[in-house]
Amino acid sequence: MLAPFRAEEGLADIAARVRLHHYDADDALPPAEVLDAVDFYVLPYSLSADAAALMKQMPRLRAAQLLSAGYEHVVPHVPAGVTLCNGRGIHDASTAELALTLMLASQRNIPGYVRAQDRGEWRQEWRPSLADRRVLILGYGSIGAAIETRLLPFEVEVTRVASRARQGVHSVDELPELLPHAEIVVIVTPATELTRGMVDASFLARLPDDALVVNVARGSIVDTDALVAELECGRLRAALDVTDPEPLPAGHPLWHAPGVLISPHVGGPTSAFWPRAQRLVREQLTRFADGADLANVVIPADASSRT
Repeated sequence: MLAPFRAEEGLADIAARVRLHHYDADDALPPAEVLDAVDFYVLPYSLSADAAALMKQMPRLRAAQLLSAGYEHVVPHVPAGVTLCNGRGIHDASTAELALTLMLASQRNIPGYVRAQDRGEWRQEWRPSLADRRVLILGYGSIGAAIETRLLPFEVEVTRVASRARQGVHSVDELPELLPHAEIVVIVTPATELTRGMVDASFLARLPDDALVVNVARGSIVDTDALVAELECGRLRAALDVTDPEPLPAGHPLWHAPGVLISPHVGGPTSAFWPRAQRLVREQLTRFADGADLANVVIPADASSRT
């Protein structure tokens, strides 16, 4: 097994059953004799193409485990016959915390107060609360559920939306009817060809005035030009942990658009990440060593295509 963990980092119990090799994206590439022996690869927590491409140098590879929930950046590098698992569950707490932080900070104008503090200026104002707001969660999976759990004590009304309807959850096909009632939209849907540009000019136009768009998923889901247009005319507000392009280049109009709060894709990296990542990897390795089915499979070994 090749992983960004050492045996003493929460894997001591399983390390007695597997041969563990440590590799981080910042390390030199493992020697050929290590790559030749790898059958289970835990990719570093990184969007590095090099770390993903390394799979093609592992002739014995049978399974690859991501530490991210998103996996679109890895799909082109997954060899035939290899099972790919994502990090579902690892980021629920951290990302939900940030989503809530972005909502509260935007509603209560915390960025404005920080700037006023820098100027030594005492300025009071009335602001919209989070309480009593209608919040639509777009992409209701494990992270969406974690966000809802943290939202409910704030006395909000939550609407759940996913790719397909199920009990208590609306389908994306119902968005045209749901969006006019959503005062806050939280985007946590996976990045796929179907969701790319989903939040476009038409989507945004259906939102009521002064609605807040919160994106903690992937920047590609939002049409950046359409969002900037809504921000610059002052009709909508946004709180973004992800952008398109990313990193957001200096001078991009999104940096200085009115009503926007930007954090630099930090939904995952917190103290909550490593214990949950280690727990998932330990559970997956136990399953692998026992010949049991792996959890969080997003591409099975027998998938007919890798697109």
